[in-house]
Amino acid sequence: MEYEVVIGLEVHTQLSTKSKIFCGCSARFGANPNENTCPVCLGMPGSLPLLNSEVVNRAIKAGLATNCTIASKTKFDRKNYFYPDLPKGYQISQYDMPIAINGRIDIHVNGVKKSIGVTRIHMEEDAGKLIHGENLGDQSSSYVDLNRAGVPLLEIVSEPDIRSSEEAKKYLGKIKAILEYLDVSDCNMEEGSLRCDANISLRPVGRKEFGTRTEVKNMNSFRFLKRAIDYEVERQRQILEDGGAIIQETRLYDSDRDMTMSMRSKEEAHDYRYFPEPDLEPLVIDSAWIEKVRASLPELPDAKFERFVEQYDLPEYDAEVLTASRQIADYYETAVKDAKNPKTVSNWVMGEVLRIVKEQNISPEQCAVTPAMLNDMIGLIDTGVISGKIAKTVFEEMAKTGADPKTIVEQKGLVQITDTSFIEEEVGKVISANPEQVAQYKAGKTKLIGYFVGQVMRATKGKASPESVNRILRQKLDQ
Repeated sequence: MEYEVVIGLEVHTQLSTKSKIFCGCSARFGANPNENTCPVCLGMPGSLPLLNSEVVNRAIKAGLATNCTIASKTKFDRKNYFYPDLPKGYQISQYDMPIAINGRIDIHVNGVKKSIGVTRIHMEEDAGKLIHGENLGDQSSSYVDLNRAGVPLLEIVSEPDIRSSEEAKKYLGKIKAILEYLDVSDCNMEEGSLRCDANISLRPVGRKEFGTRTEVKNMNSFRFLKRAIDYEVERQRQILEDGGAIIQETRLYDSDRDMTMSMRSKEEAHDYRYFPEPDLEPLVIDSAWIEKVRASLPELPDAKFERFVEQYDLPEYDAEVLTASRQIADYYETAVKDAKNPKTVSNWVMGEVLRIVKEQNISPEQCAVTPAMLNDMIGLIDTGVISGKIAKTVFEEMAKTGADPKTIVEQKGLVQITDTSFIEEEVGKVISANPEQVAQYKAGKTKLIGYFVGQVMRATKGKASPESVNRILRQKLDQ
């Protein structure tokens, strides 16, 4: 039997506000354990929460950017459960009246556009963090750090519209890009600022009813998300094909063993005994507030994608790569300002710049090769001072030293050779040294021109103008 994969994602992102959602404690990551705490986020008796208005502004931004309807009235609820890093014994969240509903996010998979529904976006506080003893040389103990307790979160819940791990990866990437463009979260997955739960089920192709789902919790990388979904899909497929039944449960992904493992039975809403938060009044959001936030929105990924295609005449693939990150998009736009060929700049940014960013694990802003330096280097290619091959050497030197491309070219003697008499002499030497290949070329194996070009370029240490080498070689070989 053929099965259809049905996936819904719950994305949790920490908002990059200075203070927590219901108190004035710092929300900064990396402080000493339990340093950023107070009676409110520690759940002390008699302490009362006070809503951080900037959290609401950022939630409205995220809702508008994902094409959601912003609620005119919203409220907070208590989500009751016990866990050692939840000091109050409940989490202040939103249940039946979230701040944003009925949105949509567009993704591109294999060149095909697809819309994924956004069910809801709601605000909530984060829990603390458990640090187990084996990481501290103490096998018998676990420690609680409550610095993260009360840090503001947005939970973005998708419709079950996702049909593959690749679509899930694209959707999460789009969410991350939107949040970064809005500057509402740093989306640092290594620090836990962006994490994801995946609800996964299978159903026979053609059936409308959903199958029994499992939830895979707390994945904090695109690679792990894709691998966990692929594993879980195959696990469920094998169970169904063997005549078994899927158990609704919560599972964890073990990246070392590349498998999901059962964690606990899946909770339902009634398990949390939701009820309205008595210490916070319902929040009324009027149209003026919404429009003020809307006016502050930047150009978002979809709009920038369309503009890059139209303004710079880029292929859609290039535009998608360049606009997936606000910093890369800004880098490209700065570098392309005075460029003759925007596509050439795109090639360098997608190739060499992104390679350096990935290898050094840095942001584009931290790259030693600034947009202006890249522009200057491409200008040297356009004016014939250096060849494209030499440019690779220049780029590597810029990335290592931060030196100006013109200085590197001068100091290392990398200026392109355009003297036709010198090139003719080198071409003659190569032709004389390879009589067998010359005979094959004249017999019709014209693809050997690449071999001859390579020999000349090797002899001139890559400095000869490739265009001149090609032209002179063809002239002499065709005589």
